[in-house]
Amino acid sequence: MNVHDDQAEEGPSVIAGTPRDYSEDLYRVYFEVGEYEDMALKVLLEFLTEEGIRSLNKQAFGYDVQLPIQVVPEVVRALITANIAVYQVVRQDKA
Repeated sequence: MNVHDDQAEEGPSVIAGTPRDYSEDLYRVYFEVGEYEDMALKVLLEFLTEEGIRSLNKQAFGYDVQLPIQVVPEVVRALITANIAVYQVVRQDKA
């Protein structure tokens, strides 16, 4: 039996909230970043919908945003490409 075979048998609930979740479900995600002149904010705004922009919450050292789980690696890549230090990414509850 393949490791992934048993997960497929259990259904979509196993996939929700994992790297294999390609749904449009939104999750609260905290990005702790080295911010300078709102550069990280500008990068994050490129990935947010209007609803996501309204729910964006600036923290002392980063941002709480709502994103589909599959977008998180793309956001991290964009932040790094913009030479912004990423100290941690924390997926929180489903929005």
